[in-house]
Amino acid sequence: MPCRSPPDKGWTLRYDFLEKQLGRAVATTLISNIGEFFTGDIKSPTADVSSLLIEDEQIKTLNPPEDVACDTAIDAESCAVLPGLVDGHIHPVFGEWTPAQDSIGWITNYMHGGSTTMISASELHTPGLDYENLTADLVTSLAEVARATTGRIRWGGVKVHAGTCLLVPGMNESHFDRLADAGAILTKFIFFPLEDNKEEAIRYTEWARGLRTKVHTGGVSRSGSSRVCGFETLKWLQPDIAAHVSGGPIPMSDEDLDLLVDNTEFALEICSSNNYRSTYLVTQRLKELGRLDRMTMGTDTPGGTGVIPRGMLRNILFLSSICEISPGEAIAVATGNTAKAHGLDVGILEEGAPADLVSAGPVKGSAGETLSDAIAHGDLPGISFVIIDGKVIVETRSEQTPPPMQIAHFIDSPGCPFC
Repeated sequence: MPCRSPPDKGWTLRYDFLEKQLGRAVATTLISNIGEFFTGDIKSPTADVSSLLIEDEQIKTLNPPEDVACDTAIDAESCAVLPGLVDGHIHPVFGEWTPAQDSIGWITNYMHGGSTTMISASELHTPGLDYENLTADLVTSLAEVARATTGRIRWGGVKVHAGTCLLVPGMNESHFDRLADAGAILTKFIFFPLEDNKEEAIRYTEWARGLRTKVHTGGVSRSGSSRVCGFETLKWLQPDIAAHVSGGPIPMSDEDLDLLVDNTEFALEICSSNNYRSTYLVTQRLKELGRLDRMTMGTDTPGGTGVIPRGMLRNILFLSSICEISPGEAIAVATGNTAKAHGLDVGILEEGAPADLVSAGPVKGSAGETLSDAIAHGDLPGISFVIIDGKVIVETRSEQTPPPMQIAHFIDSPGCPFC
């Protein structure tokens, strides 16, 4: 029988079950009856996969034998399976509290919107932070604290890469050593006067030692203190990732966008805080050149744009339904592309990869019969399962999306209290 939570037992039993799932890794989990399979690989975004076997934290086998043994079985009910979304641009501060919108619980809510990995683009909303008087020791210490607190704990099971340092003049190699020792993966140019300190900025990229560099681009941010950055700066700075190139919230000029696409090779990020017209332009140009592999995605939230649990899904819908790229390509931008640009091993569903995945499908009333149809039409999908490192974090349905028409469920699972 399909696994359903009895209404009379309410939420307590469901959360007891989820808590058990968070605390242990299921040895093997089989997901069968998959309707569509999205790989997260921009070169081959879909594949003919109808089932997969998870062993501990990794994908063991795609299309395993029908009689394969497993500890837990899930019937996808012809819904799609896709990689967990990778939000490449968040602004955390302390755990799940954001002072920018005075909101609590946003990370877990984003997970219910399909995001299983999130990457800080700096903890710049920390209360009392004086953007005009940042010092090398202060920004390094702030990144260390964020990494040791927010970045240490799985919030709702999500992999949060916190501790992104705000680069400022006066840093030396020891500061970058501290960041590397803390386990940071990213640094950020946003308040740094780049045009006045070219040689120093270039030295920072050399000192990073594996840490990637991201730079705020376009006009001034909500802080009012960020530096305007367009093609003339980016062509010599050569960061690993140019943040929100189509607006965050103000984009660079159309001319700069074209020059950026045509004359550079680094990753170009689009975000929920975008200028929609500029996002369309940059997507079309990358598509024409066959370089959608350069595009990455984030929400650039929480911040002035707000708290958007379905922000990554909305970005995918915009790219496919308005910017005219395939649903599979849009999903790949939000998963494999973004993970690769940040040096992470998630975002791709293949044998041996981390078992971070989402089961989703069209909701009742949608114009689409499949997830691809719904995304191409711009319809929000419904999520039933979210799995991170092989652990079921969300089962039956998400708290942030309508339910899909077909709901994935457990099959005679000894780990399910309802079977």
